[in-house]
Amino acid sequence: MTTLIDTLDILIVVAALSSAWLWFRSSRRRVRRVSRHEEFNHADLNRVVTALNRTQLLNSRAALATAIAGLFAGFRWLLELFR
Repeated sequence: MTTLIDTLDILIVVAALSSAWLWFRSSRRRVRRVSRHEEFNHADLNRVVTALNRTQLLNSRAALATAIAGLFAGFRWLLELFR
């Protein structure tokens, strides 16, 4: 039982760290700003859409990692409750 609880503790930490890393990576990408004096063309639009898609993908992965950490924490809490 102790081994299972220790394993859950490690999994909680790993999932929380991976979630934090993914959100950090998601927030690090910057899109080049377009000046109001330059013409907005298809390359600018493509750059914005690509950045939004990548950010959304990383955010969804981070949310999934957070949910997994929450599930592991709930399992650990239940094991501790019925111990």
